[in-house]
Amino acid sequence: MADGDRGVRAGRGVFYGWWIVAAGFVIQILNGALLFHAYGAYVLPLKAEFGWNRTELSAAFALMRAETGLLGPLQGWLVDRYGPRRIMAAGIVVFGIGFIAFSRVQSLYGFYACFALIAVGSSLGGFLSIVTSVANWFSRRRSMAIGVVMAGMGTGGFMVPGVVWLIAVYGWRTAAVVSGGLILAIGLPATRLMRGRPEDFGQLPDGAEADSVNAGSATETGVPEKGDGAGPRLVGDSGDSGGEPGLTARQAMRTPSFWLLCVVHGSALLTVGTVLMHQIPHMVEGVGLSPKQAAAAVALLMAFAVTGQLAGGYLGDRINKRLVIFATMWMHAAAMMVFAYAESMVGAVVFTVLHGTAWGVRGTLLSTIRADYFGRRSFATISGYSSLVAMLGMTAGPLFSGAMFDLIGDYRSAFLILAGMAALGSVAALLAHKPSQVKGEARPI
Repeated sequence: MADGDRGVRAGRGVFYGWWIVAAGFVIQILNGALLFHAYGAYVLPLKAEFGWNRTELSAAFALMRAETGLLGPLQGWLVDRYGPRRIMAAGIVVFGIGFIAFSRVQSLYGFYACFALIAVGSSLGGFLSIVTSVANWFSRRRSMAIGVVMAGMGTGGFMVPGVVWLIAVYGWRTAAVVSGGLILAIGLPATRLMRGRPEDFGQLPDGAEADSVNAGSATETGVPEKGDGAGPRLVGDSGDSGGEPGLTARQAMRTPSFWLLCVVHGSALLTVGTVLMHQIPHMVEGVGLSPKQAAAAVALLMAFAVTGQLAGGYLGDRINKRLVIFATMWMHAAAMMVFAYAESMVGAVVFTVLHGTAWGVRGTLLSTIRADYFGRRSFATISGYSSLVAMLGMTAGPLFSGAMFDLIGDYRSAFLILAGMAALGSVAALLAHKPSQVKGEARPI
């Protein structure tokens, strides 16, 4: 019996899928605390030292998100083919080294190169690999499990004040070195808990027992020694004839719903990417808050994001995900309008409540609805292609807002335009109905 198999079978009292959720939660905290939410904290110190403008600084963030999207299809195939464990471990190493290299940056192009390295590492070791594992191990409670994992990203946001303090007291270079060390010291052990599919360990999603305990000889990646790791026809609580859908990536991309969900995701990420990059600078220079107040507002936003992620997990297992996503897109739109005109802490707080809640609920449900619509068979590959399209929003939003600031001198026009894009994305959410599988093909219901 392989070491990974023994680890999964140890401790029958707790379904192993929840250990995967716990490991994913920890890794998401690292991503959120040290990169995803903390990037904005580096903007003003880098501008002060090197004189780079907002467009140049936004370009690094956009490059990082674009590289993540471009890597998506390959990463999805690798995870479906080989399992998440080794891929995540390699990613965590690159992620940590990228931050340490960033601490030595002396030029704009060196800055871009380091963030390209960070992007590859955080992607391979992060969200897509984690959510694929969780989606494979859960069916009936999938939304809740993914919601808990995604709450790690929001929880990491609570630590942004610590990053701001570290930068203020010891400098951004020290903060980068500390970040790289934490990623390696905490992230690598967490990847040891990741596994591919429960069927490869004689189990079924949500802890149900398989008829045969030995469903296949498992390697440390959780994928059988032979075969492509795609797994058997999966039985779940959704899909045709009582079985979970099992669409290939090619079949999924032939459905209108695949592309409509990409539009929803991309329009949402226009606002999310912009806020991640520009929220602290705008709160300080536009709203008039102090750096400490801005950091506190970010922490508050994360509180509502975490609450939203858990609420999204609860709601997603019980009511129509598509309609909830529609509502959250309008919340994104309202949030950006409030942020455009905010002139005090009150406006900043209203923005954080709306945007944080919408981000948390919508983010959780967009991940789970793909598993519900297309199944687990090629989930990572399908999600990888989705990220390739959706990340256009994460890339374009920060660049557009940074360029508008350099041109006009404030963010108001950019935020209002993004509010309109979020409203348009809500229409795509309404139109994204669940596909049905017919004779190996897929068509919308």
